[in-house]
Amino acid sequence: MEESSDAFGFKLNALLNQAGLGPLDPALATRFQDYLSLLLRWNARVNLTAIRDVDGILTRHFVESIACARALPAGIVTLLDFGSGAGFPGIPIALCRPEIAVTLAESQGKKAAFLQEAVRVVGISAKVHSGRAELVAAQFDCVVLRAVDRMEQAIQAAALLVAPEGWLALMTTRAAISSAQAAAGSVFCWEAKETHPASGDRTLLLGRLERQGINI
Repeated sequence: MEESSDAFGFKLNALLNQAGLGPLDPALATRFQDYLSLLLRWNARVNLTAIRDVDGILTRHFVESIACARALPAGIVTLLDFGSGAGFPGIPIALCRPEIAVTLAESQGKKAAFLQEAVRVVGISAKVHSGRAELVAAQFDCVVLRAVDRMEQAIQAAALLVAPEGWLALMTTRAAISSAQAAAGSVFCWEAKETHPASGDRTLLLGRLERQGINI
């Protein structure tokens, strides 16, 4: 039986509280519940995420993505979720930071179809690019990556899509920080922000593009 909106909101806010993050208001929590319900239905027939239990999805995907959304610097107008998959962290960013125009790039057709449906169901204005993220013909104030295939190659491609003085946001592990920074090139000024205790060693690594032109 599906949880009531109040019960879902209480559970998600309790996890946010454990992570040292403020709660969602009831209306926003309901939209996250709609997202979860859609994800569970689609995941039964399309492999969107290997994590299939609700608690795991809330902790590993929702809370971590909400933490990312809140940690992104102010002033970001456009954002690309590079290899969005099931929409993490792009959809939570669009929900929590409605001032940001989010583009969800996903090359796998079934996952891109899910993203289109999620945008409609959740009621956000995000765009879906059904194709390889590196082929998006634009630059963005922020490009975010999380758990994509061939991460270092993806970081190299993503770095080229960051607008001058924009941000590259990498949801990675402490052990991978050095290799991630090397893949991005020497033109980023980096800072690391912790995500939340439930993520173990996972870190949000933010790089500011200090000058125009990237040499990798």
